[in-house]
Amino acid sequence: MTYKNCQSCGMPLKKDEKGGGTNADGSKSLMYCSKCYENGQFASPEINTAEKMQALVKEKLKEMGFPGFIAGWFTKGIPNLERWKNQR
Repeated sequence: MTYKNCQSCGMPLKKDEKGGGTNADGSKSLMYCSKCYENGQFASPEINTAEKMQALVKEKLKEMGFPGFIAGWFTKGIPNLERWKNQR
């Protein structure tokens, strides 16, 4: 299956400057971006819930100049991404 967005943070994979994360064997991950997934592991083990990921992404979007309500709108779908689906 091919995903348009990272299944951890929701970032559009086409916006990833590295072209996606990497699996343990060095191949490109088709599910996760390079900010979330490297060498077959999640880059930030402390981000272990959808809520923590939403807070992180919302803060990053605000740093990029997005208004809070827009950042909130962009992050509302994070709990529905593949990484977080089984946590509900």
